[in-house]
Amino acid sequence: MATTFDHETDANRYVMRIDGDITAVADYVINGNSISFNHTFTNPKLRGRGYAGQIVSFAVDDVEKTSERRILPMCWYVAKWFDEHPERAGLLTR
Repeated sequence: MATTFDHETDANRYVMRIDGDITAVADYVINGNSISFNHTFTNPKLRGRGYAGQIVSFAVDDVEKTSERRILPMCWYVAKWFDEHPERAGLLTR
């Protein structure tokens, strides 16, 4: 299985694919100096395998490496991810 992660800036989303098929997505909106993650999605047939966590982790890492933006977790799953990763709380904004 080939797994890829992409940042599709034209669609404002991060995408995880397995063997070319979309597995998980994290959508966002840019608001000035912040990025609001407002929706995550995992293919229903593939839920429960940790894919949502993988795409959120990739997205958070990318935001940290490529910008000065702070993250506003509007999606409940992204908020939960930050609760489970308190070491990343420095990236959050209100």
